[in-house]
Amino acid sequence: MNATAITADAATIEAADKAARHWVSPDPGPLKPGSEAHKRAVCAMFHETFNPYKPSVIEWPKLDPETLHKITSLPIWDIAVQTEGKARLRMAAYARIIADPDMSKTIELNGWEENRHKEVLSKLVEAYDIPLEPEPEYRQPKDPEWAYLVTGYSECVDSFFAFGLFELAKRSGFFPAELVETFEPVMQEECRHILLFANWVAWHRARLPLHRRIWFELRVAAVWAFLGWERIGIARGMDDGGKDKPKAQDNNFTVTGSKSVSAEDISVPELMRICLEENDRRFAGYDRRLLRPTTMPTLVRTALKFMPKPRQKAAA
Repeated sequence: MNATAITADAATIEAADKAARHWVSPDPGPLKPGSEAHKRAVCAMFHETFNPYKPSVIEWPKLDPETLHKITSLPIWDIAVQTEGKARLRMAAYARIIADPDMSKTIELNGWEENRHKEVLSKLVEAYDIPLEPEPEYRQPKDPEWAYLVTGYSECVDSFFAFGLFELAKRSGFFPAELVETFEPVMQEECRHILLFANWVAWHRARLPLHRRIWFELRVAAVWAFLGWERIGIARGMDDGGKDKPKAQDNNFTVTGSKSVSAEDISVPELMRICLEENDRRFAGYDRRLLRPTTMPTLVRTALKFMPKPRQKAAA
């Protein structure tokens, strides 16, 4: 996307950050998936909540040696940078084949924002001297729809847990307040991305004829099977014992990383509750008539019903 750099002073950025979290369609009545009103609302939401922050002018706070070591030791940076690199290509490729011009432009902007995420991460690892493995060659997907589905559903899973881990890190003081404030717009932007994806799925599904819809549902099921298989095991890559071996990169960090961002012993049920609370909070400002991702919240709420409830701590 040929996006021009947007110059904004602090007040403008603050106002844009607030606007990025709250949006309601002026159209009255229900927003039926597949309808023109639904598509118009989805596209308007994404464009009107755009945040004009610029990675090149982010002031990364200075960190004390202990905090710097904790952050640079997280096994996520290579995968995070590479994931954003793949996402931008996949979304741009899918945007090019969408017949509807409004939805095409919206997903194209989504891809541009994914590229901005990559720039933010690149600036972060540069500021804190985090070593990265050489990036692979990013190739255009042969099947844009499949690639877009994989990216979208993967973001729905990872963002759900990332919201909770980010809040846990904030509460524990793992991330300094300045770093939390700096990275917060990126986290909220992920919320917008999966809000767009959930509504695109509903819009696209509703417009398909029966024979194509059956094929689409089979593809969605195959994507979930693929993502489940991809996340079997804890780490991606080999151990980092030797200098010639690649660093260990945890592909499931968003699910397993609570001990890495908090010194407290957080139980799985407690972490799940934090994820649910943060997920609900981040979506709360958007029009209630827009669909939210439901798979992970539903699975987690169901799992919590079979887990022991936390004991009340005795009064001091």
